[in-house]
Amino acid sequence: MSLYPHIDDLLELRHQAHTLGLASHHLVNSSFSGLYSSVFRGTGLDFEEVREYREGDDIRNMEWNVTARTNVPHLKIFREERERSVVLCVDKGPHMSFGTRGTFKSIQAAKAAALLGWAASRLNDRVGGMLFGDAGIGMQYIRPTKGRRALWRLLHTLTTEGSQEKRQIDCLSEALQKADRGTPTGSLIFVIADMNREIAGLEQTLGRLCQHHTLVLIPVDDPAESEIPEMGRVTFAGPDGELIEIDTRDQQARDRYREIWQQRRSTLEALCNRLGVPLMPVSTDEEIHITLTRALARHFGAR
Repeated sequence: MSLYPHIDDLLELRHQAHTLGLASHHLVNSSFSGLYSSVFRGTGLDFEEVREYREGDDIRNMEWNVTARTNVPHLKIFREERERSVVLCVDKGPHMSFGTRGTFKSIQAAKAAALLGWAASRLNDRVGGMLFGDAGIGMQYIRPTKGRRALWRLLHTLTTEGSQEKRQIDCLSEALQKADRGTPTGSLIFVIADMNREIAGLEQTLGRLCQHHTLVLIPVDDPAESEIPEMGRVTFAGPDGELIEIDTRDQQARDRYREIWQQRRSTLEALCNRLGVPLMPVSTDEEIHITLTRALARHFGAR
């Protein structure tokens, strides 16, 4: 079974992408009615004024310099833009070559990126991407462009086999910094990645990114990462190649395994809450279109 989707599978998803970003004058009674303006439009690129914060304002637009100088919360106000850049940052590290239910994490990530890319392209936004995590290839940045040229390049890259380099590298922070520097202010950035990692060092980078852009985190999970099945004695290979034997019949060890995963996820959730960043996990055993549509509606549909 391939670790990468076929290009035809990603092209086919364009027919499902329309529900991820419906214009607000369509289906006004639908839970998707606000997604167009809330997700793919958001705040504009054109700065208009600074005014005092009012209850209900989006804190991601706080003007911290004026707030610090006056000791009164102030907010940046923008005119709504006609278009924006949408950047899809996709993890292609060796840890994505994993899947015990449904499909591989690499395939689910590619499908999520394709759905979001088609939805943005349908709204005539500029679409680009960044692929990171492959130690043999390095980071690949695809500058957002009008039309579908950059989207086509991104989709082809997502279906292309990576290097055979299995060395584990954690370059998420570096990728986010690159996205911040290379993306126009006011962009919508989706990070589709393995987030089962230590994230203590990410807060500063994420916070800086949120000051200039709208950020959405999409962790790609597999059920076995949070709940290891009972399989007897199993030998695992660590990131450094070290072999570790684990008796999965040990209930105490399985409970500890679950606790570690939950601690990491709780830490990530707390960080996202502090920064006001939507967190929309997807699992390998879920229908990606349904999961994303529900998540977008849950985070943005009521605005």
